[in-house]
Amino acid sequence: MAKPEYRTKPLETSAMPPGVFHLVANEAAERFSYYGMKAILVVFMTSMLMNAQGEIDSMREVEAMEYFHRFGAAVYFFPFVGALLADALWGKYKTIIILSLVYCAGHVALALDHTRLGLLIGLTFIAIGSGGIKPCVSANLGDQFSSMNRHLLPKAFSWFYFAINVGAFCSIMLTPTLLENYGAGVAFGVPGILMFLATVIFWAGRNQYAHIPADQSGLIQELKDPKVRKGILRLVGIYLFVVPFWSLFDQTASAWVLQAQHMDRHLMGIEWLPSQIQAINPILILMFIPLFVYGVYPLLGRCMELTALRKISIGFFVTVVAFMISAYIEQLIAEGQTPSIAWQLLAFVVMTAAEVMVSITCLEFSYTQAPLKLKSLIMGIFLLSVSLGNGFTSLVNRWIQNPDGSVMLTGPEYYWFFAGVMFLVACLFLFVVGRYQETSYLQATEREV
Repeated sequence: MAKPEYRTKPLETSAMPPGVFHLVANEAAERFSYYGMKAILVVFMTSMLMNAQGEIDSMREVEAMEYFHRFGAAVYFFPFVGALLADALWGKYKTIIILSLVYCAGHVALALDHTRLGLLIGLTFIAIGSGGIKPCVSANLGDQFSSMNRHLLPKAFSWFYFAINVGAFCSIMLTPTLLENYGAGVAFGVPGILMFLATVIFWAGRNQYAHIPADQSGLIQELKDPKVRKGILRLVGIYLFVVPFWSLFDQTASAWVLQAQHMDRHLMGIEWLPSQIQAINPILILMFIPLFVYGVYPLLGRCMELTALRKISIGFFVTVVAFMISAYIEQLIAEGQTPSIAWQLLAFVVMTAAEVMVSITCLEFSYTQAPLKLKSLIMGIFLLSVSLGNGFTSLVNRWIQNPDGSVMLTGPEYYWFFAGVMFLVACLFLFVVGRYQETSYLQATEREV
């Protein structure tokens, strides 16, 4: 039998696995490309979009919101497709390499064509590429661990999330300035270069990874197991509750950007661009990860058994508070005031705390709860919750457009609507928290309960 080209199992070591550096660095560069493009998208669509004759052909704010979240829904739909390719056909490594090149092509389209056609082509390729690799990259990170070093898995996922936010902060600070000073070609081109760099970094670490091969028969066999199917359905039930969180959270890059245009953005002697306010989120993430891991969670653990689902539940209620602050800001704007951007920074502090409790917890929870042959697939199913959340926001923004051009749910009513939905879901989730029995599956280990 021919020797496999790559190692197919994690190393039996108690240390951090080799290859983790490449995966973390790849994630930082890829997230730079994605968040840089995403940060300027609403501003581009509402002020710089052009027609075939080279004339400005901008979208209305509500139309741009609908388009933006339709793209977000597509980005988080394709993880399911990428997961199937990875687990059943190509394996995670080959899936990531191929779809990363599609991803790069999307950035090229955005950089070269600033019409609605170029926007459609570019965002379609980015949705396929970015979405397709999402479940594979995080699952591939988890695949590097065995029972001997499983205690380092939370630390690796924390590094992974740290890298996401380093890339996000740098790009959110840089790309709006590039758009303002050099135009859309440069502003979309730089993220494209970083995506190509991310692909090269990932390829360079190929000999250090554990390449868990695709196993179509194993996947089918897993799905035939009634216990596995029941476990997947239970996970889907959890993910449905996470949908409204993503609906609210992803509006920090759309509705909150548009809101910032009507606020006093002078802070620390600088007038910030509306798109740059988002940069506070990754900075807060970098601060909050150690704060929650070493401070908040141990403190809460003294009062209760702090399971993953309880963390998520608390995060849901915190999300409601963030949108209540946004509603208050919008109320001040509707009274004719120009509130300080400090109010939105407060909303970001609260929303980021919710993100730590919901998003990071869901990432690790999804990997550990997934059967061995279904790691990418379960990640893909989890990310469908983000797709549905963005789809819900897009549908709401389409629904509130009247035929005469006016808009329902204007001003603070818009934010109160979403806060109310989130509060209702958070209350219902309380009935689920105490009933879910967690199970852990890790590569090269027996099932542990």
